[in-house]
Amino acid sequence: MAKRRIPTPVSYAINLVLIALLLVVGNIVISSGITSRAQNSLFLQVGIYIILAVSLNVVTGYLGQLPLGHAGFMAVGAYTGALVWKATASMPAPVSIVLGLLVAGIVSAIFGIIIGIPALRLKGDYLAIVTLGFGEIIRVCIINLPEITGGTPGLLNIPKHSTFTLVYVCVVLTCVVIHMMMKSRHGRAILSIRDNEIAAESCGISTTYYKVMAFSVSAFFAGIAGALFAGNQGSLFPNAFDFMASINILVMVVLGGMGSMIGSVIAATVLTSLPLVLQVFSKYRMIIYSLMLIIVMIFKPSGLMGTYDFSLRNLLEKLTGHISKKREAGTNE
Repeated sequence: MAKRRIPTPVSYAINLVLIALLLVVGNIVISSGITSRAQNSLFLQVGIYIILAVSLNVVTGYLGQLPLGHAGFMAVGAYTGALVWKATASMPAPVSIVLGLLVAGIVSAIFGIIIGIPALRLKGDYLAIVTLGFGEIIRVCIINLPEITGGTPGLLNIPKHSTFTLVYVCVVLTCVVIHMMMKSRHGRAILSIRDNEIAAESCGISTTYYKVMAFSVSAFFAGIAGALFAGNQGSLFPNAFDFMASINILVMVVLGGMGSMIGSVIAATVLTSLPLVLQVFSKYRMIIYSLMLIIVMIFKPSGLMGTYDFSLRNLLEKLTGHISKKREAGTNE
């Protein structure tokens, strides 16, 4: 029997309904006072780190490179977005918010291109070292430009524009755009470079172009996540963007599964929430956190989800096919 396919418009409609439903439920939970202020802030942090993990997955999982400077792009976006929001405080809030996010993303993407062109000529450990160095250069520049960034004392009085709705919409748009890009011919070209760069180049694929493209897209969304981070915190300090921040984001990607978007979402949610969940065991919190990572990497070295990407359409088709098989078996009996 042929597999029953769900029509594309129906699949899109179901996705839109679920996305809208989650947004409504989230807003109801937050506005009803069921959750504390710390938990509400955690929801925003989870969304921000989902964007960071999914965007880094473009370079690490889909392109197959190992950059360690993602926090640098986040820092560029955070300070750019914060400065734009402070400068446009007199404008209507929606205009200021959109302008800040777009400028933060574009400036971060430009930095991604500038850094990506020389850095992506290298591979493996060498690329990791170079990108780590670029990330630290960005942080040192922030410290030494106090008239613009506030320096070590920090950039204060940033408008707190980040809300659950804004972060949620940005998460959805990030996942949708990256998913669409990876399903296009550009995405297939990026995947071919990961699988075999020499073979991809021999087939006429411009490896340099697609590497820089993936790097700039990753940096763009990291910049948006940085702006949301600034709008959530209300103040920025350079030590929030050190190399450990880049490693934390990389851990989320590796733990979730390199090349799996749903894996990055799950890992970012779990790892961001763990410190709050484990507050009861405050003395042993970091030990438990580290042990969980070690156990997962020993028993599931490919990450929680491997390279699997969740598809609601495929899941519904399997469920409907399973139900129809049961009905047919029942009628035959």
